[in-house]
Amino acid sequence: MSKISVVIPCFNHGAYVDEAVGSVLGQTYQDIEIVIVNDGSTDEPTNRLLAGYDKPKTKVVVIPHSGLAWARNAGIRESRGEYILPLDADDKIGSRYAEEAVKVLDGDANAGIVYCEAEMFGERAGRWDLRAYSLREELIENQIFCSAFFRKQDWEAAGGYNANMLFGYEDWDLWLSIIEMGRSVHKLPDVHFFYRIRKDSMIQNMEDEKREFLLRQIYLNHLDLYGRAFPDPVSLYRENLRLKQEYDAIRWSKDYALGKSILDPLRKIKRSMAK
Repeated sequence: MSKISVVIPCFNHGAYVDEAVGSVLGQTYQDIEIVIVNDGSTDEPTNRLLAGYDKPKTKVVVIPHSGLAWARNAGIRESRGEYILPLDADDKIGSRYAEEAVKVLDGDANAGIVYCEAEMFGERAGRWDLRAYSLREELIENQIFCSAFFRKQDWEAAGGYNANMLFGYEDWDLWLSIIEMGRSVHKLPDVHFFYRIRKDSMIQNMEDEKREFLLRQIYLNHLDLYGRAFPDPVSLYRENLRLKQEYDAIRWSKDYALGKSILDPLRKIKRSMAK
């Protein structure tokens, strides 16, 4: 039995799998197993790769295409670790992430979620500007990316990733379920997670109608938690409005426009040189 199970859902992302797996095998903490879930891939190279995948500490589970929530649940059910780390097939982690997370989880029996600072790479690169964690902020906007550590027993108590999150945000929903159990949230001070930005990213391209559906579903799934934090519904509206105004102020500022005008041509040159 391994201490940590890293669960990697994969749908047609075979081109990235080796990089994700390599980042796990390169951890300074080695009591780890890797469970790759082939989520009904339709891409022949991905299926061919995973059918014969032979890496240390790694096994592959095949399921019909069901989406991220179901794929993560399937992988966790097959896992044997006390602690779980979901990792998307196109992302990667720094070499000390597991070591630092285990220190927190072993040292604090009430610790429920451990995450860290993060960087982006791919279509866009740079530090991911994550807000400092607070429950009120977490209820308004998710501050914790999908690749955070949690206890398998908490996942079981929550009933797993909720399948009613049809278009995404299933990780946000799980974090709120764990927080509802009274578990604490810990953010490591260093960058240990690297998030790949792709043009076809599901969240990046989510339609407003689907996003609104998910926000309503998050609220309905956690009515008691929202009710305790925002007993006055108007206060929840005001918090949402404040965050939107902050975002718009940054997005439409002269500094943002100038930085974008400088960086966009440089990124195009960099991508053309990499081809």
